[in-house]
Amino acid sequence: MNKIASAEDYKIVSSFQTLKKTLLEDKFADRLEKPLAYWALPNDRRLPLAFLGRTIKDLLETPFEELSATPGIGQKKISSLVKLLSRATKDTPPAVPIGMNDGVTETRKEDKAKKGMTTFDPALVSEALWSQWRETVATHSIGHEKLGRLAPSLQALPTVIWHKPLDNYVNYTVAEIRRLRTHGEKRVRVVLEVFYIAHEILANSATDNHLSVRLVPKFIEPIEQWIQEKLEQPGLPAPAEVRQMLSIPLLDQIKIDAGDTIHGLAHGRLGIDGQPQSVRQQSKKMEVTRARVYQLLEDCSKVMNFRWPEGQQLLDSLTAKFKAEATDKDDLRLYYATVELFYPGKFKLAEEDTAQQ
Repeated sequence: MNKIASAEDYKIVSSFQTLKKTLLEDKFADRLEKPLAYWALPNDRRLPLAFLGRTIKDLLETPFEELSATPGIGQKKISSLVKLLSRATKDTPPAVPIGMNDGVTETRKEDKAKKGMTTFDPALVSEALWSQWRETVATHSIGHEKLGRLAPSLQALPTVIWHKPLDNYVNYTVAEIRRLRTHGEKRVRVVLEVFYIAHEILANSATDNHLSVRLVPKFIEPIEQWIQEKLEQPGLPAPAEVRQMLSIPLLDQIKIDAGDTIHGLAHGRLGIDGQPQSVRQQSKKMEVTRARVYQLLEDCSKVMNFRWPEGQQLLDSLTAKFKAEATDKDDLRLYYATVELFYPGKFKLAEEDTAQQ
């Protein structure tokens, strides 16, 4: 046992000295003033807590014998120290927070996938990684972008912070965000994930390029392209085209942002797979009041007015064109019903139901 322990000790000392030599090279000078905690991950075990607040420079200037003699620091925590110092020598911060969260079961991963959510793991976000993401947000001047606008799903994001700009978090460390009031695990996860997504999109984009990257939810661009085509071309779309190019993409986004219940109501309201359902029919089926059904359906417009506020003006222009070209034989029921559901205008759903009674 003594021989094994001595061999392990020798290996640790040797690794420490090698890392010390590497970190003292000029190219790593920017890391010397950062604390050791900068390279720690939330799910790291046996962290040398006595060293986390000390800078890399301070630790390297301290003799190894003195470090190992620190109260509460045994062989396992010294090994952790060496591991963190090794991370500090990497040009890329440790961990990729997508698809590596072993603590998430396959069932939970499938559930997340169905809801349009990734397997992002906030426990893999080090301060070093977070610093990179913050720098990307600052470099590309997107601090004004709203958290909810870029989030993968609004379901995990309380409405009170939909409108929070990224600038609200850009000056905090990960540890400070975790200590903010009302910021539990779910909220912290969304904040970190939005910054990660922005970084992945923008990190390799040249800031001096004459072109810019537009950060919008993915569902928007195909719909906008379709609307532009319809505005430029004469004629009206068939119901099947409206269904495929407008109604279903908007419904799919509602499923991601508002959940299965509201998606099901909206789906039935538009009659995607059959005759449109009235609110009276839906309230009886759900055994709730009609007022409750209206309240749930209103979430469709709340989501779209936030996710795609430009949609209102684009669809108004398209509606005006269709009305000018339509004849009594043209079937635009699904188009008008879709627009009224997601961007209510002068014809409210309640008035339509009254007319059907």
